[in-house]
Amino acid sequence: MTAAPEVQPDIATRRAPEPELDPAGRGRAERYTVFAFVFVPLLALAAAVPFAWGWGLTLTDVLIAAVFYLVSGLGITVGYHRYFTHGSFKANRPLRIALGVAGSLAIQGSVVKWVADHRRHHKYADAEGDPHSPWRFGDDWRSVAKGLYYAHMAWLYLDEEKTSPKRFAPDLLKDKDIVRVDKWFVPIVAFSLFGPALIGGLVTMSWWGALTAFFWGGLVRVALLHHVTWSINSICHTIGEENFEVRDRSRNVWWLAIPSFGESWHNLHHADPTCARHGVLKGQVDISARVIWMFEKMGWASKVRWPNAERLAAKRVSP
Repeated sequence: MTAAPEVQPDIATRRAPEPELDPAGRGRAERYTVFAFVFVPLLALAAAVPFAWGWGLTLTDVLIAAVFYLVSGLGITVGYHRYFTHGSFKANRPLRIALGVAGSLAIQGSVVKWVADHRRHHKYADAEGDPHSPWRFGDDWRSVAKGLYYAHMAWLYLDEEKTSPKRFAPDLLKDKDIVRVDKWFVPIVAFSLFGPALIGGLVTMSWWGALTAFFWGGLVRVALLHHVTWSINSICHTIGEENFEVRDRSRNVWWLAIPSFGESWHNLHHADPTCARHGVLKGQVDISARVIWMFEKMGWASKVRWPNAERLAAKRVSP
């Protein structure tokens, strides 16, 4: 398979404009906006879980949802993102196909479309042409709130400039296996939604077990994974730490590291997009990088682009 073309930030040589507001006031406004936008719905969901336990939620539902979350989530982070989009490693044919199918289970779009959109994002990160920059409307809190919503999910149906797969993912269009996986996206989506119900029904031998597994392992699992993934586009381009120099406003958000499997170490990713590990500093847990390491040890992955110490040092922001 031809390696994924490296996406160079050619027009992003102009760094995303810094806001003219007071930095301290701006920071508080951004944090409050993010809190209201993200945490309130999550707190509501968390509060619903104990009420549902034993009636509409069982250990079987939790286990089914966890397995589907793990497989589909890593399908996005390791497969769609680090492998197909950025070519962070080479994969043998069975692994390549498996990663395409696993990523499709997340129901975030077919592999070709997802990759094309993300390569376009890197080409124009936080500048004109970026499909989901949270700074497209301005820097005051109202604009940030509007931009967060747009970058988080509204861009999926409001972005007027549709991404061209022929321009941004020509390598995938030449891969017969991936084109086949792309065409099978709808049946894979059906399995992702109803597979948990089938498993839950067979394990419990009841229609009620099928229904609760469908709700938690299908609907809730997909919704949670969607919001975690979308948070990388919105939150990780709004608040957080900048450990490495970038030409955009990508940042690290530590509390998203576990549910995103290491994707929220987003600042390093934009500083070195093809690097297979995003969490390169001490204490930065990167589950996706560990999975790639396992694939490499098993001989399924090769030519992994692990972090280069000199390259990292050259991009490091002084404390």
